[in-house]
Amino acid sequence: MRNRDAFREYVTGSLWVLPGISAVLALVAGFILSRIPIRPGSPLAFRGTADDARTLLSNVTSTVVTVIALVLGLTVVALQLSSTQFSPRLLRSFLRDRPTQVVLSTFVATFAYSAAGLYTVGLSAGGRTEEFPRLAVSGALVLLFASLAMVVYFTDHLAHSIQVDAIGKLVELDTLTVVNGRLGSVEDVDFTPPEWAVPLLAPASGYVQSAYPELLLPLACQHRVHVRLGVWVGDHIVSGTVLAWMWTSARDEPAPDPVIFQRAMMGMVQVGFERTQKQDAALGIRQLVDMACKALSPAVNDPYTAVQAIDHLSVIFCALAVRPLGDDVAADPTGRGVVIVPGRRFGDYLATMCGLLRRYGCAEPTVALALLGLLHKCATVLADDPARWAAVSEQADLILADATRTTAQSADLMPVAAAAAALQRRVALHVAERFPRSE
Repeated sequence: MRNRDAFREYVTGSLWVLPGISAVLALVAGFILSRIPIRPGSPLAFRGTADDARTLLSNVTSTVVTVIALVLGLTVVALQLSSTQFSPRLLRSFLRDRPTQVVLSTFVATFAYSAAGLYTVGLSAGGRTEEFPRLAVSGALVLLFASLAMVVYFTDHLAHSIQVDAIGKLVELDTLTVVNGRLGSVEDVDFTPPEWAVPLLAPASGYVQSAYPELLLPLACQHRVHVRLGVWVGDHIVSGTVLAWMWTSARDEPAPDPVIFQRAMMGMVQVGFERTQKQDAALGIRQLVDMACKALSPAVNDPYTAVQAIDHLSVIFCALAVRPLGDDVAADPTGRGVVIVPGRRFGDYLATMCGLLRRYGCAEPTVALALLGLLHKCATVLADDPARWAAVSEQADLILADATRTTAQSADLMPVAAAAAALQRRVALHVAERFPRSE
């Protein structure tokens, strides 16, 4: 499972895989079409001579090479713009862009198909001949028109894809997929390693991209131990540091050889040189926060873009507010073994988002109001969890405190203070109704 997911993640994030496959398919299609007999007068047959066919293939090949260079140049410009203007963490989203991969695949297929045809059209046994696969040459014309259509489509797609609204929506949808996918859900059980826990060291450095505790559960049941990953998915680890903890039910029980579990851990945990969104919802949140922080920098001064990023974050946090969040636990029904992957709680996600934005943006009242609006939307759908309501209240207090400290005019601060007070009244009313204190 882990290797399959890692392979899929690599394939979808590589610009060369789909074009490479399309080139091979184009060569196969050209070979098949060149073997199909067709009458010279058929409407599917190329009507020119062998020299005309070679000239056509040569022109198509040279034209497509020029177009490929143009498309790659525009793609690099888009990557550079998104990296400098929004966030360097958005580059992976552009590399995963399926329309761009399809456009490049069409161009590469056209080039490979036409270039391969130059080896056979009008030539036979080293000499010239008027016999050539007319249907295959017609296929080159079809690919040429398809490439021209792709040029127009790619220009339109690129112009839309670098808009801030499109980028924010793309990150939002990708993050919602992670939120609605595999995230930990066990919140109310304490899996703190005891004093006699044995450390399991990381054999490699990198980012924890995904973890599947069920893959290690059979080994944990065999040795009757608990294993808990020491970092969140998305965290960076260094070779030789503690990756996980292993412990038995009682101090006096003998622990198995940790080397066995250290080797098995790498079958459960995927470590790579970069963060991915496979199981890491915090990465998408970080991307939108980066967009907002860049917009709030003195070199840009674009608070409206920051507000747009917060609007997309509101959708993500409303989705997080209604789902269980916690550790991902694989446990044997008989209690012989347990494997735990720690997960972020709602308050952790909220602190990741609000922390940077309130420090960078609370001097601008519109940003502070947008953050309070996000918290208000979360409060509308928030689950009946005292810790989550406390996190909302805490962040509202911090936003108001930072806005009070950095806003020069009291008239600008008044709407922020009013919004914070309304939110705190709502939190207090809900807590009083749902979580009354016992006398």
